[in-house]
This record gives sequence, structure tokens and C-alpha cells, in this order.
Amino acid sequence: MRRHKRMPGKIEVDIALIDPDGMAFEAHMPSGHSLVMDAGEDAGGHNLGVRPMHLLLVGLAGCTAMDVISFLRKMRQLVEAYQVVVEGERAEDHPKVYTRIRIRHIITGRVDERRLAHAIELSETKYCSAKAMLGAVAKIETEYEIRQA
Repeated sequence: MRRHKRMPGKIEVDIALIDPDGMAFEAHMPSGHSLVMDAGEDAGGHNLGVRPMHLLLVGLAGCTAMDVISFLRKMRQLVEAYQVVVEGERAEDHPKVYTRIRIRHIITGRVDERRLAHAIELSETKYCSAKAMLGAVAKIETEYEIRQA
């Protein structure tokens, strides 16, 4: 058995089995937050939490959304509501990675279209590490919609 040696400057997340008869795990983050993951009943779980593969899409949506809203605020754009919808298609064979992902940014407010497009481009090409990682294996398509308040 190898001894655990902490990697300096790295993030550590741990998960622990919480359903001895199933597949549910509770994940603990360095921020002090936690969440429950589980498999569906068809895979031996009891549907007690989110699916790990769904969390990858959540991470992508959160990463790009935080970038874009930050850039829009710096550009003094008036955002009244902001939603990111992410859809993923997975390969049929194991390991069933995402092969295609669509990101939809839906903004409500007085936002200049060119500035929104630039904010999304900055997120996608420079700042969103989740997009860089998932984009290495999946085709990622992006679209946006601006709605008036």
C-alpha cells in the first residue's frame, strides 16, 4: 500500500461511501461545501444525488458563466438575468465520454451583442479551464441569446 503524500499547491477533494448497499458517495470540497453523488437505480444506486457525469456539465456551465458575467460587469453591461444551458451527448461505448456539448448563454438586459460575443470568446479561448479540458475530447458548440427586460 502506498502512503498518501499530499501534492503541494494542489486541490484535494475526498468522497466517502454513505449508502452501504448502493452507490451513493458524499464529496467534500476544500471550500467546506459538500454534495451527494449517486447512480440511478438501473446502475445499482438509489438516486440519492447527482450523477458524476452531470457534474462535468455543471462545472463547464459554472466556469464559463462566472467568466462571462465578470467580463460583462467590467464592460458595464446591464445584466438583469443570466442562464447557461448545457447539453451533452455521450459515446455509446465505455468509457462513454462526452463527444458533443452545446452551451447556450441566455442573457436578459441591456447588453451589447458584440460585447457579449467578446466575453464568451475570452472565456472559451483563454479563461475557462473546464472548457479547455472537455474541449480536448468533445466538440463544443456555443450560442447566445439576448432578451430584452
